[in-house]
Amino acid sequence: MLQLLQWLIRLEWPMRLLQPAFGPFNPFLSEFRRDPYPAYDALRRRAPVYFSKVFQEWMLTRYTDVLAVLHDPRFSTNRQESNLFKRLRPLRSLQPEFTDAITRNLLMLDPPDHTRLRRLVNKAFTPRRVECLRPRIQALVDELLDGLADANDIDLIRDLAYPLPVIVIAEMLGIAPEDRSHFKRWSDELVALLDPLQADNGLRSAQAAYFELSEYFRRVLIERRRQPRDDLVSALAAVDDDGDSLRESEMLSLCMLLLGAGNETTTNLIANAVLALLRNGDERRRLHDTPDLMPRAVEEFLRYDSPIQATDRVATVDCEIGGQQIRKGQLVGLLLGAANRDPEQFVDAHRLDVGRTRNDHLAFSHGTHFCLGATLARIEAALTLSALLQRFPTFDGDPEPPGWKRSMVLRGPTALPLRLR
Repeated sequence: MLQLLQWLIRLEWPMRLLQPAFGPFNPFLSEFRRDPYPAYDALRRRAPVYFSKVFQEWMLTRYTDVLAVLHDPRFSTNRQESNLFKRLRPLRSLQPEFTDAITRNLLMLDPPDHTRLRRLVNKAFTPRRVECLRPRIQALVDELLDGLADANDIDLIRDLAYPLPVIVIAEMLGIAPEDRSHFKRWSDELVALLDPLQADNGLRSAQAAYFELSEYFRRVLIERRRQPRDDLVSALAAVDDDGDSLRESEMLSLCMLLLGAGNETTTNLIANAVLALLRNGDERRRLHDTPDLMPRAVEEFLRYDSPIQATDRVATVDCEIGGQQIRKGQLVGLLLGAANRDPEQFVDAHRLDVGRTRNDHLAFSHGTHFCLGATLARIEAALTLSALLQRFPTFDGDPEPPGWKRSMVLRGPTALPLRLR
């Protein structure tokens, strides 16, 4: 069933024929991928708490509603408890170990299981450890840009925005440079888990990648336990909280999450930011002339064109949102991209303002499930954008990229050609 749906969505014309059934929210059309914000605005005006019959899911577009659900313990991240999940059973054809890795990772757990796992992970993945990476990340950015110094035409994603986060996470995990090609392929396959409807080949490719990754990291874990290094795998293996430690399956699931979610989102953040600068020349000049604005600018790029556009929750009890009755077991879609452009929350919400001061965006989610890699993504984006503006201040490119990723969850161009001079 999943493969059939994926095939129909890729064709796109069936999705156009079904437009009356979709109503005001159809994320499978090319125009939505190119610019989803007019659709978000229309939906917010027409029905800010909208039930999609196609998705069998409530869609929220207002900032206040989305933020409230992210903090409400009545809404679960365990999608297995949704009526739709129980009816479709999308994981039934997968192997139990892979299914367990999906359903037991941080994105699918509620307290107290999530609290325990996050506490243990935070002992290894500390802000200090991430901050200490800053000089190395700067060196990697400089190294990648040095390699482009003699080029004129580049693809920002292929040549900079994609390799940087892959190399960073590989080095954090203590992976040898000659094995990075495996990481790239595993990352490409595992990211399908974030939006399986628009992936390829069901989830078989993601499952194969997971088992290859597991075999690889089991060997690494054995080696790190025998001879620890200054890397994240060694730190995770050494975590002990009053006798509680991470199980092997939990560490493997975390590695899968770091590869599948961490790399892709940072790539999209950098690419979307550069595209926003191409489209907003005044703000680009402002940022170039006032580099101290970069921390604020990164937050604005996160808000303005969020690399993660949506997440969801499951109602565990009957409740009400915006005057609509939500039943136990129903899915609630949280359109983060829409919330981050809500004019009730942000002044001139559709305007890029690299100096914006009030910017409580939801690009990294909020509350219990606030993004584990937020600090790392901010550092990578700030250093990359600063170096690009300083070294190639006249870079130029088409403000309409050749294509966008097929996803209602992830937002980013498939390629971004630039002329550096």
